[in-house]
Amino acid sequence: MMFRFLAVLCLTAVFALTLGDFALQNLALGLGMSAVLAGLYRDTLFPRSPPRSEFVLHIIINLPKLLAMLSWDILKGTWLVTTFVLGIRKLDHPGIVRIPLGNHSPPGVGVVGLFITMSPGSFLVDIIWDERYMLVHTIDASDPDQLRRDVERYYKLWEYGTHIPMIMPDSPDHGGVG
Repeated sequence: MMFRFLAVLCLTAVFALTLGDFALQNLALGLGMSAVLAGLYRDTLFPRSPPRSEFVLHIIINLPKLLAMLSWDILKGTWLVTTFVLGIRKLDHPGIVRIPLGNHSPPGVGVVGLFITMSPGSFLVDIIWDERYMLVHTIDASDPDQLRRDVERYYKLWEYGTHIPMIMPDSPDHGGVG
């Protein structure tokens, strides 16, 4: 119960920080919205059983590497987009890359999709659950295999026990989908 109360307070603080205003009416609105959202998504936010200790240890050990990789990708993406905007490089190879999901869990796919989208120059377009792949638009799709390797590294750092990459059969390139 105490954890839920703290989560609602943290959500309210994020709301107020986003607005940049801690006026009483904004705090009341944020508290109300946070309580409603925490109630609607309680099964997702507050799992009934705590995560396994192996998973927690895996995250603690790999979190510095994960944050370093994410920070590097954000810096690299920012520089890449800057070079295109300033006209230093020509925009020759934008496209959509098809990335297999393998046996990765839906929460893992969601988090990795968020990581991909955080880096400038790449964006998660869609996840095709039936066929187990995601589509990622990237500003430089000249090396789709490198993007696939980077995504697998994110999975490896984030997920525990479900990291089983799946190699997709070779398929012809259709409209930039690699």
